[in-house]
Amino acid sequence: MALVAPSILSADFGHLDRDIREVVSLGAEWLHVDVMDGHFVPNLTLGPVVVQAAARAAGPAVVDVHLMISEPDRYLSDFRAAGAQVITVHAEATHHLHRSLQAIRATGALAGVALNPHTHESTLDYVLDLCDLVLVMAVNPGFGGQSMIEASLPKIERLRERITALGLPTLLEVDGGVKPDNAHRFTSAGAQVLVSGSGVFGAADRGAAIRALQRA
Repeated sequence: MALVAPSILSADFGHLDRDIREVVSLGAEWLHVDVMDGHFVPNLTLGPVVVQAAARAAGPAVVDVHLMISEPDRYLSDFRAAGAQVITVHAEATHHLHRSLQAIRATGALAGVALNPHTHESTLDYVLDLCDLVLVMAVNPGFGGQSMIEASLPKIERLRERITALGLPTLLEVDGGVKPDNAHRFTSAGAQVLVSGSGVFGAADRGAAIRALQRA
């Protein structure tokens, strides 16, 4: 089954602890935390203090922190100390991606790289062996609730082929416009981890939404 990573960007921040505990109790294996700096992306969200609170509420779920920020290397240790188990940086946000991946791994976290819709997967040709996870953005980063970009699907397919050909254990994650009714398109292309914000937190029956995503 697909791993489901509800994005807390769509949770009720007035009741964040409650919402996180609920989706984890309903079967969500991962918890996706979007960190935005208002510079790399046109939005501003949360920092290590909120990640620490989310990690406490997440219990057994994997805390998957997605850094949509400039100069991410400056903050890797802070987010790891806050409870991040997976730390993903954008290929577009760092001048030295190889070094950034090494730095993430040095903290003890799993290292991820995110690719914006315009970024070709060949960007990862020389660092794929250092990637524990590759995150394909199916929308332009910065805001929740967007519709998926169709071109993300062939990108996922090509990455899956490359990862398989190299015999790597790298997980393939997708974020953006993922809903229970279209999740099968992403998993058919090769995605294993599905990030869904409004698709889970905005659902009338969150448990049913999580199960539908898992079965995609």
